[in-house]
Amino acid sequence: MPAKENQVMTFFREELKAAHQLLEGTMEGVTADQAQWAPPGIALPIGATYAHIVLSEDGTMNGMFKGGAPLFAGSWAGKTGVSEMQPMPNPKAPGFPDWSGWGRRVKVDLAQFRPYAKAVYAATDEVLASLSDEDLKRPLSLAALGLGESTWGYVLVNGVLGNALTHSGEISCLKGLQGKRGYPF
Repeated sequence: MPAKENQVMTFFREELKAAHQLLEGTMEGVTADQAQWAPPGIALPIGATYAHIVLSEDGTMNGMFKGGAPLFAGSWAGKTGVSEMQPMPNPKAPGFPDWSGWGRRVKVDLAQFRPYAKAVYAATDEVLASLSDEDLKRPLSLAALGLGESTWGYVLVNGVLGNALTHSGEISCLKGLQGKRGYPF
């Protein structure tokens, strides 16, 4: 029996599509006030969390993997609906940026942001459709994040898919804290 080409990539594309559906379903019905509500403690507002997921995916897929400008720096520059961009990794200070200040300040216009999110999802699928299963093994330096050497597959599973899924759970919880149904199921 001949091996099926791109089985893993096909599976990953399906899983990421499901993650996007979960995220958008979880965001369904979120009002501007709910999106900006600052929860007690150190959790970030729904709007900031949603923006982080999509902006990070855009930067990873269109910047890192495609090698071009992320949509937020190209065709969607100034039109994403976020009042300011999230902090980016700094190669001179390895580690993840501190998003806490940004997360409390940023304002997200959901009506403007949602079309941008859909454009990011479509661009992501376009990039993924151009990749093969072998591309998942390609080395990638994550030194700017303090994570050393890795692979494209690791970043796709953990940095894109995992980021969308884990933060969707946070959004669901934040909706629940505001008396609303979290997940769409």
